[in-house]
Amino acid sequence: MTLAQWFIFILIIQVLHGLGTWNLYKKAGRQPWEAFVPLYNAVVLMKIINRPWWWVILLFLPIVNLIMFAVVWVETARSFGKNSYLDTFLAIVTLGFYNYYLNYVAKVTYVENRSLHPKSAMGDWVSSILFAIVAATIVHTYFIQPFTIPSSSLEKSLLVGDFLFVSKFHYGARVPMTTVAAPMVHDTIPIVHKKSYLFNDHFPERKTSWKNKLQLPYLRVPGFENIERNDIVVFNQPADTLLDMNDFHPDRNYYKPIDKKTNLVKRCVGVAGDSLEVRNGYVYINGKKNVLPDRAHLQFSYYVQPRTSQFNPAYLKERYDITDGFAIINQNNTYYFSAISDEALAQFKNNPNVVSVTPATSVKGEPNPSIFPHSPDYKWNVDFFGPIYIPEKGKTMAINLEILPLYKRVITEYEGNTLHVKGNQILINGEVATSYTFKQNYYWMMGDNRHNSIDSRFWGFVPFDHVVGKPVFIWMSWDGKKPRWDRFFTTVGGEGKATSFFIPFLVALFGWMVYSKYRKRKKNG
Repeated sequence: MTLAQWFIFILIIQVLHGLGTWNLYKKAGRQPWEAFVPLYNAVVLMKIINRPWWWVILLFLPIVNLIMFAVVWVETARSFGKNSYLDTFLAIVTLGFYNYYLNYVAKVTYVENRSLHPKSAMGDWVSSILFAIVAATIVHTYFIQPFTIPSSSLEKSLLVGDFLFVSKFHYGARVPMTTVAAPMVHDTIPIVHKKSYLFNDHFPERKTSWKNKLQLPYLRVPGFENIERNDIVVFNQPADTLLDMNDFHPDRNYYKPIDKKTNLVKRCVGVAGDSLEVRNGYVYINGKKNVLPDRAHLQFSYYVQPRTSQFNPAYLKERYDITDGFAIINQNNTYYFSAISDEALAQFKNNPNVVSVTPATSVKGEPNPSIFPHSPDYKWNVDFFGPIYIPEKGKTMAINLEILPLYKRVITEYEGNTLHVKGNQILINGEVATSYTFKQNYYWMMGDNRHNSIDSRFWGFVPFDHVVGKPVFIWMSWDGKKPRWDRFFTTVGGEGKATSFFIPFLVALFGWMVYSKYRKRKKNG
């Protein structure tokens, strides 16, 4: 829905609210017309139900408002003496239309200065749970989101099993675009394995998409910094075609809202306006080799020829801290190690049990059909890619049939234009076009584990409206068998070896508990 459509929708809701509550406003000592005035009617209603004015803000926060609407419906009924479990049930299941019964049929009296304390232990429990969910949803949506590292694409910097806090406010929190969804749940509800949000059939052949539902246009709260080159970023996978997050295809065949696409974490190696090229696995920006932070460690795959049949790859993998696994690939006992860092390689290749170590590098000019832009005209692969210009908001680029495969998805899917090719002409929104001006910034995301990362080399640019946030803190780390204590309470950014603040945290927590107990004892005499 567009902003204009949302404006009309909200006006309709205001009229329905006024028609269903004007008499209740009157019985509460207010003027009937106050029930019809947008926003003002909500402020007045908070006074009627004896709740704080800032609840009005919660009514306009997507996802949170789904809970708050139900709470306000129940509170309205209770403000007019309807306190039974049946009244509560009817207020919720009728989606607030129970107010019409109270407004026109029931003989109710306004209960001024009613008690706001739940009348039962269960009521107190439900109230506490609801507002805990509201508070957690606000924090999760606009400030900090927990995130778990699922793959080894950024190994050494971030490990599989790291539990992160991702800042939403660094780059600006994105307002939820999917307005009808379960709080604090992403694509699928655990256990029941059902979609967490209201959606249409996603299959293109039915000519329907998620855009037909109650979707907000893209909005973002202003952040206090821009994405910088080499930042680690959490984002929604642009080419997410996954029904159940268990497969990947570069061409879309299953439609999802932007904010419900799969969350990924990669390193931003190229920002808007950069010219990027990959040479032999290394990234070059504007012709210069990209210099990574000292905590980053590139890893590549290698073929290893052992000296003896007694070769123990598992021992060497552990000794040299090699990230991913290995496999024997031929009768000559040649092993394929899928991820060895440059630092480990310097030691590994000098081991007396190793005859040779050969990079498993793709040949320049040998095309990989899985690589963006999935066109036979571009003979690129994971190790030799580009050069390619990363679009910048407001910049105008000349377009032709030669470079169209690189920017077709940007122009159509990410920026909402129609595009057709007739002979040698490119038509955008029905008009012949020889240039295009980009509407938002784009980024190039890659993993440090260069041969074991599905990233921008496979799907292309990442639009800014897909950016979720910036990982800032590792609060826990688990290797699958035991905790990694040295990674507890460490920062994601910074230089040098990460310092754990876990012990200082425990000391501070213990001190606070002792102080709180002391204050309580002193207060009680």
